[in-house]
Amino acid sequence: MTDRKKDHIDLAFSSRTVATDADSRFHYEPMLAAHHDGQFEKFDFAGKTMKLPIWVSSMTGGTQRAGTINRNLATACGEFGMGMGLGSCRSLLDDDTHFTDFDVRQYMGDSAPLYANLGIAQIEKLIATGTENKAEALVHKLQADGLIVHVNPLQEAFQPEGDVLKVPPIDTIEAFLSKTNLRIIVKEVGQGMGPASLQRLLALPVEAIEFGALGGTNFSKLELSRVTGDKSSHFDAFGKIGHTAAEMTDFVNDIVEKNTTNCQQLIISGGITNVPDGWYLTHQSKLKSVFGMGSTFLKHAMDEYHTLQSFVEQLRKALGIAQNFMRPIH
Repeated sequence: MTDRKKDHIDLAFSSRTVATDADSRFHYEPMLAAHHDGQFEKFDFAGKTMKLPIWVSSMTGGTQRAGTINRNLATACGEFGMGMGLGSCRSLLDDDTHFTDFDVRQYMGDSAPLYANLGIAQIEKLIATGTENKAEALVHKLQADGLIVHVNPLQEAFQPEGDVLKVPPIDTIEAFLSKTNLRIIVKEVGQGMGPASLQRLLALPVEAIEFGALGGTNFSKLELSRVTGDKSSHFDAFGKIGHTAAEMTDFVNDIVEKNTTNCQQLIISGGITNVPDGWYLTHQSKLKSVFGMGSTFLKHAMDEYHTLQSFVEQLRKALGIAQNFMRPIH
């Protein structure tokens, strides 16, 4: 105790806050609950069961390092009851060379949701060639619960080897839904979506919409960083185009108030790097929501599993603190 009191004296001045630092999104209520016991009620989401309202957003695949990352992430999702979206599985449509990098159901268990992932360009091509069954075969082979379709027109436009979309993505998704019984999640990849796009998507029977909002990993900026020469300067400003997770939550709430929607679930992702941000937006949402984190998990999943495990333990503790002592102000 003497050491603790000495620490308090030594750190008192460096630990000062000022009133302007207060997070005005919450009422802090210290009187109404004991400390959280670490146990969370299970809830249904994306066709399976989750314990923590956290989705490990799609990231990577196709290299030896990616295989380690995906196995670690899947193990954590199984242990802690989180959902997971795989990185793009495009390479598996015609070639099983990298299949083991994505084959993670055995590490995750069967309770939590696991989704495969293909780009809108691949879905467009499958429809054009009448081979939609390839997507279904991929999902079944991975023992996944459905398919994420990532919509990335800006990324494709800036990618030197990018695909050219010949059909508006919403038309491709509508056509695909008419040809498959798979559970489908639609996501952006770092720019988010505006209200008109969200309204069209919410009207469709998709399992969920993942925001992929501006503020997290932006794959358009990533592709621009791969471009050399003067031409990249013409496109740099496009990396700032898009919508934040907070904006998109407001868009969806407004749409839901005024329209009948078929989609009833959201994954609020893009720039969510801490529990208070995710906790607040999921409680602001009028639809059932979890929050997604991608790169935040990535840096902890590259090494031994215990590094990631410790990180998720802290996330769980933070969620317990938020649940018991923080009341979002609507």
